[in-house]
Parts: sequence; C-alpha cells; structure tokens
Amino acid sequence: MDSLRNVLTGKQQQGAAVGHFNVADLVLLKAVLAAAVEVGVPVIVGASEGERDFFGTRELAALVKTMREEHDLPVFVNADHTHSRAKAEEAARAGFDSVVIDFSALPFDQNVARTKETVEAIKAINPAIIAEGEIGNIGTGSEIHATVNNEFRNLSTPEEARQFVDATRIDVLAPAVGNMHGMLESMVEGKTKKRLNIERIAQIKKAAGVFLTLHGGSGTDDQDFLRSIAAGINIIHINTELRVAWRRSLEASLTSQSNQVVPYKILPPVVDSVKEVVSSRLKLFNARLKSDEMHLSA
Repeated sequence: MDSLRNVLTGKQQQGAAVGHFNVADLVLLKAVLAAAVEVGVPVIVGASEGERDFFGTRELAALVKTMREEHDLPVFVNADHTHSRAKAEEAARAGFDSVVIDFSALPFDQNVARTKETVEAIKAINPAIIAEGEIGNIGTGSEIHATVNNEFRNLSTPEEARQFVDATRIDVLAPAVGNMHGMLESMVEGKTKKRLNIERIAQIKKAAGVFLTLHGGSGTDDQDFLRSIAAGINIIHINTELRVAWRRSLEASLTSQSNQVVPYKILPPVVDSVKEVVSSRLKLFNARLKSDEMHLSA
C-alpha cells in the first residue's frame, strides 16, 4: 500500500482531497470503510483522545490494519487532536499513520515549543509518521452548538503559518480559516452553512508550503469545499455529520424494532445511514472544481 504522504501528494496533483472521518465504535468504522470501498478512494480514519480512550488505541490501529489488508484499500488511521506528548507517542507505537499534535489553546510560542518537541518524539518512534500541527482557534467538541463564538472570526495568518512550520517541522498544518468544530442547530436543519475564507487558505498554502487540513468540516457549503481544495486544502475532517446520522438512524431502528434486542439486527441500518454520508463526502472531495469556478474568493 502506498504511504499517506504519497497519497496526499497524488491527490494534490489531481486537485482532490482525502476525506478524514472520525470513529468511536465499530459501527462508524464499518460505515467509513464500506463507503471507501464503494467509492474506491483513499480514506483516513480518525479518532480523538476521547474516541481512542473508548475504542482502544491499539485496538483501532489493529482493526484498521486488518480491514486494509482484507480490502486492499489505502485506508490510514490518524490520532486526531492529541494534547500531550505521551498520548502522541502511544499512538505512534500503536502503528498510527499520523498524529494531530494540538497545543493550539496555548500561546503561540508555547504551541511552537510543545509541538516541536512532540514531532521529534514521534518521528523517533516512526520516521515515516505524518505529524500535523494546529494554529488558531476553531473551538472544541464535534457537537451541536446553539451559538457560535466570535473568536472563530480570528483567522490564522500567513506569517503565523510560515513561522510555525519553519519552527516545528510539521508535515501538515491545520489553520483557522472560517472553520469550526461541531455544527450549529441551523446547520443540522440545513438552514445555514459554514463559509470559508478561500483567499486566506491560498495565502497560508503559499506561505507554509506544506499539506493543509481543514478541521471542523461538517456543515460547510459544498462549493466552499471545492474552492478550498483548489486553494490548497488536502485533508478534510468530518465528524459531527456522522454523529448526527448515527444517532438519528439508531433512534429510528430502535423505534421500528421496539422488541428487538439483537445488536446485529438493530445496527445495520445505522451502518448504512452513516455510510451514505461518508460516500457523499468522498465523492465531493474527489470531484474537481469546474474551470469557471476556479477563482478564489473570500
């Protein structure tokens, strides 16, 4: 199987992005893998510290490895939003392909120092591992929010991006470009969409010169996704959309089978529902933007 670095390089040359989907249980994992097999494209399975604590860090890595071999599919596993060197090292030793080193809540200088230290630590365990760092404020929690914090309007700057990459030697950068974790209630209802600053993405890409990740992708306008990829985004994270589909379909399955107690009879509709969301996103992320829409707009 090709390396994650080579896959990202190839997708960048194609004008596409790799979809990253978070999982917390086997239902979500089965759905993500089934969608990737159906669409026939590479995919990244992500798990935050909380998700790894629930699923099991080594267990998730082992399952992804098994499924990768079974389907001969370029599927990678990422330790999402890792807030300590110890947790990052744990993921690296477990065989994760990449780690998101997230000290973005700290002052910039401390973020740089802690990220640099952790990059060196996980590269010592596996020199080929992909190290990602994060700058700016995109919030926390892939949940449904009633309101949005005005701090999300404070975008990362190209100069910050250049300084951060040069100092930490990360492989991937996650900036704040109008994205935010979770979704507003109005986004879940389909009434509003997140809008990205495409011009800022292009500026950061030029300044940083590394792969870029868009965190908090759930609820984003489809055309903004395509424009962001054209501007330099290489990985797109989706989590809340999957969680909403998981809950809604689980509730529906339990209601329609009110006397059923067998998990493998209750859960298949949930797998199918989440798979549908993942498949639609994978198709979008691998669709090239039409030539007449390639202009960059804020």
